[in-house]
Amino acid sequence: MPEPGKKPGEGKPKGWGARSNQGPLYPPPGPAVSAFSKKPRSVEVAAGSPAVFEVETERVGVKVRWQRGGSDIGASSKYGLATEGTRHTLTVREVGPADQGSYAVIAGSSKVKFDLKVTEAEKAEPVLAPAPAPAPAEATGTPGETLAPAAELGESAPSPEGSSSAARNGPTPGAPDDPIGLFVMRPQDGEVTVGGSITFSARVAGASLLKPPVVKWFKGKWVDLSSKVGQHLQLHDSYDRASKVYLFELHITDAQPAFTGGYRCEVSTKDKFDCSNFNLTVHEAVGTGDVDLLSSFRRTSLAGGGRRISDSHEDAGILDFSSLLKKRDSFRPPRDSKLEAPAEEDVWEILRQAPPSEYERIAFQYGVTDLRGMLKRLKGMRRDEKKSTAFQKKLEPAYQVSKGHKIRLTVELADPDAEVKWLKNGQEIQMSGSKYIFESIGAKRTLTISQCSLADDAAYQCVVGGEKCSTELFVKEPPVLITRPLEDQLVMVGQRVEFECEVSEEGAQVKWLKDGVELTREETFKYRFKKDGRRHRLIINEATLEDTGHYALRTSGGQALAELIVQEKKLEVYQSIADLTVGAKDQAVFKCEVSDENVRGVWLKNGKELVPDSRIKVSHIGRVHKLTIDDVTPADEADYSFVPEGFACNLSAKLHFMEVKIDFVPRQEPPKIHLDCPGRIPDTIVVVAGNKLRLDVPISGDPAPTVIWQKAITQGNKSPARPAPDAPEDAGDSDEWVFDKKLLCETEGRVRVETTKDRSIFTVEGAEKEDEGVYTVTVKNPVGEDRVNLTVKVIDVPDAPAAPKVSNVGEDSCTVQWEPPAYDGGQPVLGYILERKKKKSYRWMRLNFDLIQELSHEARRMIEGVVYEMRVYAVNAIGMSRPSPASQPFMPIGPPSEPTHLAVEDVSDTTVSLKWRPPERVGAGGLDGYSVEYCPEGGSEWVAALRGLTEHTSILVKALPTGARLLFRVRAHNMAGPGAPVTTTEPVTVQEILQRPRLQLPRHLRQTIQKKGKPRPQVTWTKEGQPLAGEEVSVRNSPTDTILFIRAARRAHSGTYQVTVRIENMEDKATLVLQVVDKPSPPQDLRVTEAWGLNVALEWKPPQDDGNTELWGYTVQKADKKTMEWFTVLEHYRRTHCVVPELIIGNGYYFRVFSQNMVGSSDTAATTKEPVFIPRPGITYEPPNYKALDFSEAPSFTQPLVNRSVIAGYTTMLCCAVRGSPKPKISWFKNGLDLGQDARFRMFSKQGVLTLEIRKPCPFDGGIYVCRATNLQGEAQCECRLEVRASRRLGGHNDMASSSAVPQ
Repeated sequence: MPEPGKKPGEGKPKGWGARSNQGPLYPPPGPAVSAFSKKPRSVEVAAGSPAVFEVETERVGVKVRWQRGGSDIGASSKYGLATEGTRHTLTVREVGPADQGSYAVIAGSSKVKFDLKVTEAEKAEPVLAPAPAPAPAEATGTPGETLAPAAELGESAPSPEGSSSAARNGPTPGAPDDPIGLFVMRPQDGEVTVGGSITFSARVAGASLLKPPVVKWFKGKWVDLSSKVGQHLQLHDSYDRASKVYLFELHITDAQPAFTGGYRCEVSTKDKFDCSNFNLTVHEAVGTGDVDLLSSFRRTSLAGGGRRISDSHEDAGILDFSSLLKKRDSFRPPRDSKLEAPAEEDVWEILRQAPPSEYERIAFQYGVTDLRGMLKRLKGMRRDEKKSTAFQKKLEPAYQVSKGHKIRLTVELADPDAEVKWLKNGQEIQMSGSKYIFESIGAKRTLTISQCSLADDAAYQCVVGGEKCSTELFVKEPPVLITRPLEDQLVMVGQRVEFECEVSEEGAQVKWLKDGVELTREETFKYRFKKDGRRHRLIINEATLEDTGHYALRTSGGQALAELIVQEKKLEVYQSIADLTVGAKDQAVFKCEVSDENVRGVWLKNGKELVPDSRIKVSHIGRVHKLTIDDVTPADEADYSFVPEGFACNLSAKLHFMEVKIDFVPRQEPPKIHLDCPGRIPDTIVVVAGNKLRLDVPISGDPAPTVIWQKAITQGNKSPARPAPDAPEDAGDSDEWVFDKKLLCETEGRVRVETTKDRSIFTVEGAEKEDEGVYTVTVKNPVGEDRVNLTVKVIDVPDAPAAPKVSNVGEDSCTVQWEPPAYDGGQPVLGYILERKKKKSYRWMRLNFDLIQELSHEARRMIEGVVYEMRVYAVNAIGMSRPSPASQPFMPIGPPSEPTHLAVEDVSDTTVSLKWRPPERVGAGGLDGYSVEYCPEGGSEWVAALRGLTEHTSILVKALPTGARLLFRVRAHNMAGPGAPVTTTEPVTVQEILQRPRLQLPRHLRQTIQKKGKPRPQVTWTKEGQPLAGEEVSVRNSPTDTILFIRAARRAHSGTYQVTVRIENMEDKATLVLQVVDKPSPPQDLRVTEAWGLNVALEWKPPQDDGNTELWGYTVQKADKKTMEWFTVLEHYRRTHCVVPELIIGNGYYFRVFSQNMVGSSDTAATTKEPVFIPRPGITYEPPNYKALDFSEAPSFTQPLVNRSVIAGYTTMLCCAVRGSPKPKISWFKNGLDLGQDARFRMFSKQGVLTLEIRKPCPFDGGIYVCRATNLQGEAQCECRLEVRASRRLGGHNDMASSSAVPQ
């Protein structure tokens, strides 16, 4: 596009001014680079205050344009524009609610969007401090500092009056920017962040086109975007009759990085073609903090903080749906919170603690596919394991890891040098790539499994010597999420219904529900379930009225909801038949369009069925029914009707015959127009917009007259006045409202005039609104003149209404209001059709079949917590208008139900303590808190017990009059308002009740002693009848219990304790016996009473202190005098004497004994002072003398070498076997040369088997090989001949023989 101030073609390289055969009109797109170094931010300002937006460009002199709603902003009393170097400022003065919305700034190919939010003046918290007001010269938009506005996303040269004038007049989409191509405005480059939306627009002039142009959108060179239309991409088109411009839009939602690249828009007509290239850049999204979803629905309160404003005040605030839409994907109704993607939990631990009846539910919730195998492993895990000598720390019984993550299995060994093997399902794991990693750090051994899959779900073992430890690895699949939700459906009775949903995993387990009840395959096979990879379908072959309801697909990670509405079968008329006026021998065509293409019907003429013949033809193509009458005669003038079969409706129209009167005229006759109703009174001809209008006017005169067609241009919006019935015939010539007439003389094009000798034909292809008016036909010749006025009225479908407004949003309903369309199409509006859809869906569902006569409607049967949009159609006799823009998104929210189990917990002289449980149904609005009120018995005025709301489910109501009888009630509140109250069943008397004191002793130590009684009893503790003394013993009392606390218990604290509670003259007592135990002292007087053979007898006395508890026995240990390592001989031995057997002869032993009670073993032991020696018997062993044998042997080959013939290039082995003692020394020779230093030969010797390895031999390696064995006893050798043959070559050549050169 040419820059402002330049003519088209200036500032461009040569050759860009016109299309050539060498390439497109514009050069190929380059990489998109942002022109901004500082981008504007969205702000929130108070009403009446100024809003300032600032940007900084990369360099000085860059032209910057500001836009709002796609239209350019110019300097005016409302907006101030300023430029200073690279800094550009937009100031919005005296901000009001009408200024709230989206704005954009454009520099080159970079476009940045930002929002302005207007709040009430009392709670204005400016986000961005306003900059100093710009100078007056900057505010008025001096030329040279302020850019002149242009068409949306396009640029044009400023008007001669200056930029301020252009700003007042606004953009002129009708003025083409491209004088050569078809485009009025070409799509421009755009930028968007990940997850955002962007729209590319192209405008095409249609004033000279007979048919709408064909527009195609491409990505890259060949990818046609019409085949990609769906969730992320939509194509829209519209036509503005006022400016005669076609608008084509490419809308991209939820942009992804893969969308970045070059795009192309191509437009073509019958004889013209044009294209335009543009770029899309998708930037990474900037992370933001967590957003409170419910706060988006709370209304803005007045200054002063936390007081909530009643919902009855409509001006208290607005619902901020924009912040909701940004986080709508993470929203789920609270009742289904179990189905959200769970945090990392240990499924093994959950199964261990759960009862068997819950196993199946847990398996479905956490995605367990092999429940039977998992329970089998769980049963094996519960077995007690014995103590291990090889492992200090074993593997855990089970491990859990998410799919795609890694897991580390670690053990600690008792011997750091021990060898470890890892097994999987009994098979040893070999090191392979990066899948398994083995680590050894000290005594720790670790197995790391990377990128875990379901194949890694198995039993693993770590083996050390003959001992092993086992574990189970459970690979947890991620929760199954909904990737494409269900769509609402509206069908007729008997039609087929198919719900389709896509999940994140193939073969996932899902459940289908209807109104909360799970669907199953019944005997009648009413429901059919299909799985196709990740797609799941629910099919109802023939829908009935009972199938109406809400259907849900539930997975382990969420659920998708959709509504099915089944209606009685009704027929909708899209286009009715219209009255026709035709002349003789012309063709009459009646056409209508209905909603069902399978409906057949009957055509009637004056109530009688019309029989087709060669002149009368009846056709039915799809939803269109057509009656064609050729060569119309006066007998064809009648009332024609179309009656659909099976429906109680009738479409009627009338055929008017225009009689042509031709009188015989002599030569030199004056001209005359032969019409049925000639004269000055206009005849009205009605035509439907888009249809062909043909006015066939018979004429006569001699000589042949000249025909002039003119269209009267009326002043303002006033139509030509009809003359009075008694006025003279030429009164129409003096019509005071007609100030100009347009001459129609074109013979080609959309509006054309064709004249022959006997008739003049006026034709309009595709009638439009501007074709409506009074047409004057004048015929002249030298003899005279004749004139007739014909009034043409063009009727069309109404314009689309404005976006509807939604109010009174409830739990499942709302009120929708709208305004009538600006233009009714020339026919009165018969009614309206309302549609709704879910926010992220693309399927609109019709809410009414009978037209709505009013301008409001109460929509019902919506799902609470789901975001909806509404739109409306206007309907007249011609048909249905385009849909209105969608309403603002809204979410049905209802108040919670009443709290449950309201009860009085305690009563005193001035207070009442209440408690309750949360309501059973909270709803999508959550729960803000509870309000508590009370009312005297018999009264009707309720008094708030506290200011605001409480989040707790209990409250202590204070400052109540003593002796009053009061009723209490509790309400639950959320953003939709208060719910139903729950009230106490009986009045409560505010008076304390005297209750006898009573004590409840605990069953175990370290528990509190419960006490009861009203008023609060007095508590007294004593020990052995004496008051408690000392700082180590303390007593803590509360209204319901008493605690005796001993910080560091000693033996002296043992005894009998008594606690007494007293109220006036009533009391209750309880006695506790406290026994403080300790470890016992060691046994006394340990001595050896006797030693014989391999046995020693020990004896000792009981310990002096048994630790204030019963002795459990003694532990006897022995130690060798050499090593002094103690080994346990007897444990829990109750006698005071024992015999230690199986001692070793010749060793000396020490013995020791520990005493043991319930606390443990004594800190020290009784030990023998002197060692006890086990004497040797008097027998001496003399070993026999044996004669030494000589096993020396000279080397000898038990298996000699054998001759070999091998192929060159293949590794060869020469083997033989030798024996000899001592072990002989081995040497290898080839043709007498020692091979010990040659790296190409390797020698092996294992258990007397000798091997010579020749790596990849060649023909020169052939020869005689000798193996020589030598030791002290002699020498031996063996030899063989090796022949190396050359390998066979390709190509059909003969093999070349190879020979070995052997020295002679």
